[in-house]
Amino acid sequence: MIRWPGKVRAGRVSNENVHGVDMFATLAKITGTKVPDDRPIDSIDQSDFILGKSEASARVAFPIWGANTMLAVKWRNLKLHFFRQDTMYDPPVKLGIPFIINLYTDPREEKPTADSWVVTPILKIVNQFQESTKNSPLIPMGTPDPYTPPK
Repeated sequence: MIRWPGKVRAGRVSNENVHGVDMFATLAKITGTKVPDDRPIDSIDQSDFILGKSEASARVAFPIWGANTMLAVKWRNLKLHFFRQDTMYDPPVKLGIPFIINLYTDPREEKPTADSWVVTPILKIVNQFQESTKNSPLIPMGTPDPYTPPK
């Protein structure tokens, strides 16, 4: 929920995708601050969406991570799981066959769906992400802060 009288319309509800990391670029834009350009930033400016200038989010998908492992990808209202993890304390177990959840009809993620058509667009997103890490590797867990990207 976002409350900003005079800027954000009260009572507005949406099922569009916005990730927590998007607040970095969004708040930078709103405050007139520049996002660093010396490294890839996994944040999308959502100010037009939040301020009601756009009904659509600037983000359609995002990976879901557990430590250094991509556990799933959420795309639109669907989620493709590559690992099973019943609680956040359980170790992730790689699935032989990924399963798909429709978050509109199954928000508790209890019943995989047979909507196999979503695998192709989601795997395209995964491949694009993996390609991006060839030029800009992920920052390893435990890296000291502040982080300076390699030249």
